[in-house]
Amino acid sequence: MTRDIDLIKELAAYHAVLVMLSINSLDAGLARKLEPRAASPKLRLAAVEALAKAGVPVGVMVAPVIPGLTDHEIPSVLAAASGAGASFAGTEIVRLPLTVAPIFQEWLEQHVPGKRDKIVSRIRDIRGGRLNDSRFGHRMGGEGNFAQQIFQIFRVSRRKAGLGEEGPALSAASFRRPAGAQMALGL
Repeated sequence: MTRDIDLIKELAAYHAVLVMLSINSLDAGLARKLEPRAASPKLRLAAVEALAKAGVPVGVMVAPVIPGLTDHEIPSVLAAASGAGASFAGTEIVRLPLTVAPIFQEWLEQHVPGKRDKIVSRIRDIRGGRLNDSRFGHRMGGEGNFAQQIFQIFRVSRRKAGLGEEGPALSAASFRRPAGAQMALGL
């Protein structure tokens, strides 16, 4: 995101862009295991800071929250994001559709074997006994006591960090359709 900060900054001047970066852990070691090819939490927070200083509306997604593994970090992630200049935040709880479930369970067995059963059990509790709930309106949230606890911790922590629920409204008022015929791709 920061590579194109000059372009993003210009779009922000027209209220035509906002940026959200996902951060689900501040633990660099855990983050490296979860997302081995992704930017570290420190670099993500630096990107939040650079974008905010450039006047770009920036928020964070504390996602995916993994119950029993990363849920305890919600307050610290939101506080760090606010300190870096984020102005809004959202969250989603992990879901394990189709072929993702066995890969994730294998990952748990390899990296946190003592927590595997607890984590899988909590995901099942949140997903109505399954590892995924694909129903619209449910798949990014969850239900039950653990889901309610996670969302309550998130809401309270977001409020304490001074972060909004949503980013600013965006506008397409400055966009103009190019005149003339549609350009050919030249394939």
